[in-house]
Parts: sequence; C-alpha cells; structure tokens
Amino acid sequence: MNKIENSSLHFTEYSGHGGELAKLAISQQASKIIVVGGDGTINEVASVLIHTGIPLGIIPIGSGNGLARHLKIPMDFKSALRIALYGTNRPVDSLTWNDKPFFCTAGIGFDAYVAQEFSKSPHRGFGNYIKSTLRLAFSYNPIQVEINDQEELIFSLSIANANQFGNNAYISPLSNIQDALFEVVKISPLQIIEKTQLGIRLFLKSIQSHPKVDINSLDKFEFSIKKGICYHIDGESLISESSRVKINIIPKSLIVVN
Repeated sequence: MNKIENSSLHFTEYSGHGGELAKLAISQQASKIIVVGGDGTINEVASVLIHTGIPLGIIPIGSGNGLARHLKIPMDFKSALRIALYGTNRPVDSLTWNDKPFFCTAGIGFDAYVAQEFSKSPHRGFGNYIKSTLRLAFSYNPIQVEINDQEELIFSLSIANANQFGNNAYISPLSNIQDALFEVVKISPLQIIEKTQLGIRLFLKSIQSHPKVDINSLDKFEFSIKKGICYHIDGESLISESSRVKINIIPKSLIVVN
C-alpha cells in the first residue's frame, strides 16, 4: 500500500458524534471519509455526505453490516481497508423517512421491536440479536397501519434500499441500490409455523416466495401509524413523533467506495 498523506483519525464518543465529525471533515476539505463501524455509524456520516460528492469508504465492524454486505465489502478489516482506500467510487440512492435519511433499511413492526429489544442489551453481535428475536417471536402482536386509507394489521412493514437487514438476512433480495426505486415489504400476521418458514426463507434469499409476503417497488410511499410506536432506521431504534410517515428516494445522492 502506498502511504496516505494528510490523513487523520477520529473516534466517536456519543450518539450523533459521527455526523459532527463528518461536518468537520467537510469544512477541512476532506477528499474522502472512511467509517469504521456498523450501519448506525455509517448512517450518521452518510447523512451529512448526501450531495457533497465526497466518497464514503466503509470498514464494517457492526453487528449486522447490512449496507456493507449489500455492497459486497469484505468483513475482513484489512481487505475492507484496501477497498476503502483504493476502490471504485459508486453513486447510490438515499432514502428519507420524514426527511431523516437512511441507506439500508427502515421499518415498523416485528423488526423494529427486535431492534428496540436489541438496543437494551449490554452485548452486541449476531448471537445476541438472535436471542432478542426469539424472545419476541412468541409474545409479539401485529400492529395496525393505514395504507391507502385502508386500516390493516401487519407483522412488519419494511422499506428496503439495500437487500438485507444484515448478517445475510435478505428482507428484499432483489433490491438495487442504484435503480431510483425502493422496495416496500409488507408481511401479514403469521402463525408460529409461518414465522419459522419466514425465518428460513429470510436467510435462503427467498422471502419473496412466502405467501404472507408482499413486495412492491416504488419511488414514494406514505402510511400512517400511532404516535409513540417504535420504528428503526438502519437498525437504530427510534420512537415515532408523527402519525404520518412519508418515504422518498434521492437517486444517486451518495458516493460510496467498493
């Protein structure tokens, strides 16, 4: 590897710090920003880089690494670093949830409650994520959502820019992060055996063939939920402050290196 001149290293110290550091880097005319972290940290930095033209390199060390896996960035640190430094710049789409940017997946329902449960755990990692999933699998109740003025119960509603949540759990196997479209994955309420089948198909990259799964490709989408319900954006658990949700796409607005 050639020596990299005029580089600097910064550590995040609290939630939102990644975005602040990215703004600082922009003010100092950075030519590239490399994030070492998971989807949440990547979200903080990437949200600031939209429309700047500054490439984002990714070294994945998170629990799921959904965006990195979609982009086929290696999980090995040295290999990922080599790509971040010398890979090809590639424009990708960004999405917004009521004007809050995201890049991988977002949603309500079961997946959001798992993200909330997982956020309470003192330990990270795929194993603990599975434990959170299993704890909720038998106690979770479907939630109500309004789509096209129709009220309905759902198991989950996911908005997918990338094809997976992370850890090769493919919520939308055919998603293309460059096609100016996103996928709305609606899953109807499930019986226990159907939940098991869904989980298997999630990792077999065949969830679209499950009879309770409906996937549509759109460039804008609106729905209504109860205020105070939990949702997730790029795996980070949040509480809804608005009953109306608007999803929009910003085509090829972020440059990533892969």
